[in-house]
Amino acid sequence: MSNFNEKVSFIWDLADLLRWPYKRSEYQDVILPFVVLKRFDSVLSDTKKQVVEKYNFAAESKIENFDHLLRTTSKNSFYNYSKYDFESLLQDPEHIEQNLLHYIDSFSKNVYDIFENFEIKKQIEKLAKSNILFKLVKKFNSTDIDLHPSKVDNHEMWLIFEELVRKFAESSNEEAGEHFTPRDVIDLMTHLMFIEDKDDIKKDHTIKRIYDPACWTGWMLTNAKTYIKEKINPKADIVLYWQEINPKTFAVSKSDMLLKWEESWNIRWPFSTLWNDLFPNEKFDYILSNPPYGTKWEADEDFVKKEAELWENWRFGAWLPRINDWQLLFLQHMISKMKTNGEKSRISVITNGSPLFTWDAGSWESDIRKFLIESDYLEAIIALPWQLFYNTWIGTYIWILSNQKKKQRIWKIQLIDWTNFWQKMRKSLWEKRRELHPVEHQQKLIDLYHNFEETEFSKIFKNEEFWYTKVVVERPLQLNFQINEERIENLYSISTFSKLSESTQKDITKKEQEIEAGIQLQNDIITSLKIIWEILSQDYEDFSKKVNNALEKNNLKPVFINQIIMALSEHDETAPFILDKKWNKQANTALRDSEKIRLDQDIEEYFKKEVLPYYPDAWMDRSKDKVGYEINFTKYFYKYEPPRSLEDIEADIFKITAEIDELVKEEL
Repeated sequence: MSNFNEKVSFIWDLADLLRWPYKRSEYQDVILPFVVLKRFDSVLSDTKKQVVEKYNFAAESKIENFDHLLRTTSKNSFYNYSKYDFESLLQDPEHIEQNLLHYIDSFSKNVYDIFENFEIKKQIEKLAKSNILFKLVKKFNSTDIDLHPSKVDNHEMWLIFEELVRKFAESSNEEAGEHFTPRDVIDLMTHLMFIEDKDDIKKDHTIKRIYDPACWTGWMLTNAKTYIKEKINPKADIVLYWQEINPKTFAVSKSDMLLKWEESWNIRWPFSTLWNDLFPNEKFDYILSNPPYGTKWEADEDFVKKEAELWENWRFGAWLPRINDWQLLFLQHMISKMKTNGEKSRISVITNGSPLFTWDAGSWESDIRKFLIESDYLEAIIALPWQLFYNTWIGTYIWILSNQKKKQRIWKIQLIDWTNFWQKMRKSLWEKRRELHPVEHQQKLIDLYHNFEETEFSKIFKNEEFWYTKVVVERPLQLNFQINEERIENLYSISTFSKLSESTQKDITKKEQEIEAGIQLQNDIITSLKIIWEILSQDYEDFSKKVNNALEKNNLKPVFINQIIMALSEHDETAPFILDKKWNKQANTALRDSEKIRLDQDIEEYFKKEVLPYYPDAWMDRSKDKVGYEINFTKYFYKYEPPRSLEDIEADIFKITAEIDELVKEEL
């Protein structure tokens, strides 16, 4: 097999062996560790004999520290000194469980945690009890799945892992798929990250550190390294760092790193980056990530809040978003990993729309955006097409941040609307129905970003564009009052009135008595109000006096009576203003509105021009002013589309109806 999809299909079909002892969602617990084991077995096969001989020599010579000796002999970053391999394991079917366990225990120490996190020994025991262990090993030893490096290089092996993980996530309907970033998006993020730094990376003796705080399988980082090595500087020293909370994806990522001779000590787990940063004192040149979105951070809440209160620890210094979404927490964490002392760092991260504009002025989210914008970290934000990711169809965005912008970008933010640039996939993969063509979509977008020019799809703004003052606009309270059937119904919208017919008593008799008494009081109130039935009035004082007199015998509290009066009112612009005790116009809270006014605009002038022509009696309550920060793509890229004509709609309905009639005739 030369096509990796054929290999994936063969491996995927092995799940047929697992149908009885395993649930469908558990297939990956067996298949993934055995694929890793088979790959290790194939990689080590060329030097297997020599490693076993060296190990036996070391054992006979009582050499205790033989790790370096066997690693050198293996010509890999790991080794296995057992006499067994997949082929020889099949020669002794009766003892395959014990021999396979011995084989796994004979790997070098840097492999131990891979199989521990896969819980492979637990799976081997279960497979043996189910009498399918031998069959599975035999299938994996088939020539149809030759994973030797001469047949499958590291890049193709990465594609196999990637596709298997995606298929398992899809088949088990896992919500954790938000971590899984499509390859076309990873390529785009990588190009955007390095396009501005190519000259720097091309320098001799370049060393770059790249980090992902929520790496999943680590493919985003390995793709970045491959891009630098193949497209920019093959001699650059690229060191990768990542943290992962999920044990199985950690195991996949570490196995991939060992196969590529990466430093596996830079892969750390199993803690959430937010509450236990395993690189607490490290700074990085580049940070790429697709942290999960729409996910609560309540598991990390206590530690994160405690850390945020320690102002000397800057990680969450811009404060905390609401508990239901941790994207802005990850953004702050990534910024804290940027270099200081004049050294440059860049970030490329994916989010949904929430961090851009949710919650209003004065909210924590707005304050975090304030920190990002006023610190001038934001370089560009790109709106991607919908249906681009495997497990979500919603809109997503790539953020590019830098602590050293190029001169023309300083105090400016570039917005790119790329939502309409995509091609339909020949076959949908889960929710992913669209993809980015490498030239027509990816390269054109990269050029648009790099050229830093305004077009129909690229807008460049000063940072101040996204700051605004939220001003409360009040309108006067002008009401008419009347008691009729329609307005009497409004009484039931008053909580105090509606709850009269409810009871919290547990005793049934007392409960019924309390409800009956409440209903009677409701009827008495309505009966009392009928004294002034159908009288329309615009005089608040007069109507209020009449209602108070009518309800005097009901012994109601003044607050309740006032609620009744307001329920019997309607807004009436012909009515006189209702004044407070200081003879000031009272505001109608039902008509209260607000205006978002850019900080570079004069608020008084804006009010005169945009509000007073429509509401001459309005005024601003400047005591309620709040400064907010948001980036609303719709505002800057909105295109008006006139509604379709009735003729066009009728033509479509006629066409569809005719097609349905034809289908019905065919069925008959």
